[in-house]
Amino acid sequence: MNTPDFRNYKNAEIDKTIDAAMTSLRTITGNSMDLNIMNVKICSVSCAVVSIEGMISTSAMSELIFRPIMELSAQKSKGNAEQVFDFLTKESLLAAERKTVFNYGDVIQFLFSGFAVIFVEGLSKAVVYGIQGYDKRSVSEPASEQTIMCAQDSFTETIRTNISLVRRRMKTPSLRFEMMQIGKRSSTDVCMVYMSDRASSDAVDRLRKQLKGIKLDTVLTSGYIEPFIDEGFGSSVFSQMAYSERPDMICTRLNQGRICVFVDGTPFVLICPSLFAENFQTMDDFTEKPFYVTFMRWLKYIAFFLAVAFPGLYVALASFHPEVFTLKLLLNLAVSEESTPYPLTVEVLVLMLLFEIMKEAGLRLPKPVGSTVSIVGGLIIGDAAVKSGLVSAPLLIVVGITTTSSFVIPSLYQQTAILRLVYILVGGGSGLYGIALCTVLLMININSMDDLAVSYTAPVTPFFSKGIKDVISRRSFRSYEKTHSTIKEYKLDEKGGSQ
Repeated sequence: MNTPDFRNYKNAEIDKTIDAAMTSLRTITGNSMDLNIMNVKICSVSCAVVSIEGMISTSAMSELIFRPIMELSAQKSKGNAEQVFDFLTKESLLAAERKTVFNYGDVIQFLFSGFAVIFVEGLSKAVVYGIQGYDKRSVSEPASEQTIMCAQDSFTETIRTNISLVRRRMKTPSLRFEMMQIGKRSSTDVCMVYMSDRASSDAVDRLRKQLKGIKLDTVLTSGYIEPFIDEGFGSSVFSQMAYSERPDMICTRLNQGRICVFVDGTPFVLICPSLFAENFQTMDDFTEKPFYVTFMRWLKYIAFFLAVAFPGLYVALASFHPEVFTLKLLLNLAVSEESTPYPLTVEVLVLMLLFEIMKEAGLRLPKPVGSTVSIVGGLIIGDAAVKSGLVSAPLLIVVGITTTSSFVIPSLYQQTAILRLVYILVGGGSGLYGIALCTVLLMININSMDDLAVSYTAPVTPFFSKGIKDVISRRSFRSYEKTHSTIKEYKLDEKGGSQ
């Protein structure tokens, strides 16, 4: 007997004898303390029930496996191995999830996924039953995507629970779930979800190939796989992959022809591809009046502009173009800045960095303490800095407006935080000319993103008249009765133009 070790067990066939099979399992797992092996006799045939402690439901194991097995043994005192295996696989309903495995690689995969495995003496195969019972977080309210009049449930860390939340809302046979394992050591369950009649078949094939080509050792969150499927991940400030923890948002994107990627162990789902304009949309847009939705969307565009460019514009105008200010405002700014010891650019950078430090401290500390640190730190530092003459009062107002605006679009916070510093540096170095040049380069960078043959700035550039209304306002539900737009309408041809 050649006992496989933990390095070359995946394709090794299951040993026919129970003793040899259990020895191989102990060798592969290093005789781990959470490996539970129970030897039983079913109709006088030696069998072994193997499971991992903490991964299965003990009550389900007693009711669905042990009780039927004992009843069979009481009714039929003798039998052979094939008869017992036929009972386990064909003649009984021990569990909803049931499969036959032939090698130790599949045995280990199912064991560590919460399955129970039954080995039968004399057979080089085993049967696995899905009786998962590991601890998991219950469905709760969304933490990062708050809404007022929409559903208040969010995804959890368990992938099958997340799949059920989507299936409950989309009762259509065109909804497809493709499960795969990624990670050489973690073997993390990753599920690609799409609607066959909405999503592009080319995009589905391409994304499937990209996912299966990932050769990482471990995959713990969606962020592990994003660099492999986002073509502009290392070359662009923005990302054409979006995240969401809301099942209703995922269903909306699926109905628009997107492909979503679920990763076991994280409540955030990847949406492929995403558009820039969608960062300014929420699920509440579908419950409010169109005129109010239009107002809020334009308010968010203004907030994004303030979060990115306002401090840089202030530095550029005050340092190089003071003529744009009225005389009274200019005199007030001059008096305020005259009492400070550092250049205006340095003041703004220091204040923005202090804000990022306080924000990070409030985010990482426990919730009861985090909010207190942010509020008290901001009040004390801001008030003391103005009174001591380190910074000017108008500058503190600019920073306050900027930081407040940056929270209006939380999905773009990382981008706004970095771009804000870039605009401050170029504004302080070359005034409005630097601001204009930086804006042009940023627009070129954004417009060059076309992951999965879809432009990130669609439907603005390239221009699609049918979808432009969803950028500046919201289409009425009556228009959705006549026609339903999908992401395929924004697809680019091979030359980079719109189809």
